[in-house]
Amino acid sequence: MILEHLAWPEIETLREQNGGLLMLPLGATEQHGPHLPVAMDTLLAEAVCHAASSLTHVPVLPALRYTTSQGHTTKWPGTFSLRHETFIHTLSDIAAWAHATGWKRLLFVNSHFGNDASARVAMDLLRLSYLGKLQIGLVHVFKLSDSIWAEYTADAADLHANQAETSLMLHLHPELVHMDRLSTSDDQDRTVGTVFSHPVAQTSLNGVTGYPSRATAEQGKRLFDSMVHALVETLNRAILEEPPLPSEDWSDLTPVPHV
Repeated sequence: MILEHLAWPEIETLREQNGGLLMLPLGATEQHGPHLPVAMDTLLAEAVCHAASSLTHVPVLPALRYTTSQGHTTKWPGTFSLRHETFIHTLSDIAAWAHATGWKRLLFVNSHFGNDASARVAMDLLRLSYLGKLQIGLVHVFKLSDSIWAEYTADAADLHANQAETSLMLHLHPELVHMDRLSTSDDQDRTVGTVFSHPVAQTSLNGVTGYPSRATAEQGKRLFDSMVHALVETLNRAILEEPPLPSEDWSDLTPVPHV
């Protein structure tokens, strides 16, 4: 159920189904080494959400393609980033429109590590602003289960364009992977044991952290299927989930406005 492909009468009907739940994929436009497209994160977020939507009929908003990628610096061309404040305001504006047009639940489905902090700030602001009116949630496709996260980080803790991400692109969009560059794209994780947070330009020689040369389409399919299965389970819970305490225990609270 891709929302931008529908007309408003169909959207009006969808709004009354599945607990009024919407998905918003959060991607990025940023360098992904010499072998992967800069749309990697967006393509993954869209694909996982679209596949889960086909199984649950939970509608999917258009993905956010420009988010927070400042940590990749200007060393390699292809990165286009919003400021953290702009990203937070963008999520807030979309949530405001979701609430104003009758949706009850909004789930951010993120595939880019750099979005985590800002997305959590936005979620914290929004859950208080729309208390009892719009439920807000955030999940990361790479952390939908312990096994997915373990496979994601198998070759690098501070991974980027690594074996897992390259395998996913070999499965989803093999035509966008530069196969002739895989054998020379490997670069080690230099962040283990560090105290400070170092941007990618200070940790990677080519924008990669991990070993994409080990990637296979078979691994990508297995990992993608695991993500879709886990997201479907999450959506099925989100459709029905209510606050743990009944409304009489908190409905008299004054909503906290966000900036």
